[in-house]
Amino acid sequence: MVTRGFNLGVDFAGGSKATVRFKSDPSEDRIRVALEKVGIAGDKITLQRSGQRIGQGAPRHEMIVTVPDIPKDKIIEALEKHYPQAAPPAGLTNLNNGGAREIAIILLEKDPLSFRTNLPPGDAEKEYNRFAESVIRYRTSAPAGLITELNQIPVDGFDAKFREALPKFFYAGEFSLIGFENVGPQVGQDLQRRAVLVTLVSCLGMLVFIAFRFEWIYGVAAIVATLHDVIVTLGMFSLFQWEISLTFIAAILTLIGYSMNDTIVIFDRIRETLKVRRREDLVKVTNDALNQTLSRTIIASGLTFLSVVALLLFGGEVLKSFSLVLVIGILIGTYSSIAVASPIMIWWKRREEGQRQQQETEKKALKKKGAGESNAVKVESKTTAKSAPAR
Repeated sequence: MVTRGFNLGVDFAGGSKATVRFKSDPSEDRIRVALEKVGIAGDKITLQRSGQRIGQGAPRHEMIVTVPDIPKDKIIEALEKHYPQAAPPAGLTNLNNGGAREIAIILLEKDPLSFRTNLPPGDAEKEYNRFAESVIRYRTSAPAGLITELNQIPVDGFDAKFREALPKFFYAGEFSLIGFENVGPQVGQDLQRRAVLVTLVSCLGMLVFIAFRFEWIYGVAAIVATLHDVIVTLGMFSLFQWEISLTFIAAILTLIGYSMNDTIVIFDRIRETLKVRRREDLVKVTNDALNQTLSRTIIASGLTFLSVVALLLFGGEVLKSFSLVLVIGILIGTYSSIAVASPIMIWWKRREEGQRQQQETEKKALKKKGAGESNAVKVESKTTAKSAPAR
């Protein structure tokens, strides 16, 4: 973590993230070159293919483009001008990037069906708006997630001349910008501070609760085990340079709660066992408590692990960091509840017991020494009295 650092996402480092859907499998090299041609430094461009989702039908070729803080128009400009092999038709609008309002405005301005002349005032705008919204609905529900050919756009319920009019003003571009996020550097730093604060406050709250419910050393042991889980997870993200986003923070807080719950179950069993077996060795009591809760721990953790693995495999790119944190955290958290929290508690209790026994031994020694000195003084007094000459 110290040498490699973290791959902070747009949420924390600031910048722009665009999700772009392409007609066919996109070329990362061509996308990178297109962005560099509008002045974006190559080392500041991050491209990540988006995973497929369950039940989405035809594959959707999506790419997540992360760049420094720039407006989305510049990304669209770069891809429109430099990504397609052939230059886009001059004077035409990419139907895959326009919204319903933009399409309706162009149609109303060009008025290809002479609605403004033939229909009552206001009806032409309504009719073009209705058709534009129909185009957007078709684009959203299309198998590939965007319009591949203009003649595929249904005109049911509209004038058939729409089909002839569309190619005069629009074209089906190679890509569609389906998502865009922009976070400034100041906002990113503020989110970073808040994320750290939320994590620390949650740990402190759990420490206070466990200290109140059990003993403070139980709380410390649980917090140390939880920090162990968080540090190992952070280390894995640093090692493989997986992106850290706000979803990651949500997953870390979930992991803290899950790991703490597992530890509390074991501590609760230890406390209940100690009530009826006060004179037995703490190590044996703890070992018995671990064995009694082991089956519950394995079943609960195993089922949760299978769920998050399914989420990781089929949940898509948005849930990837969340799933990764939980997959790692459940494995490490199950181990730490058994092999970290309980040994810390035992070590501290033995340390306390050793100190108490040492103090008692020292008290006894001092008492014995005091008694010995007193007896010696008495013997010396008697000897002195006997040896003194009688007057």
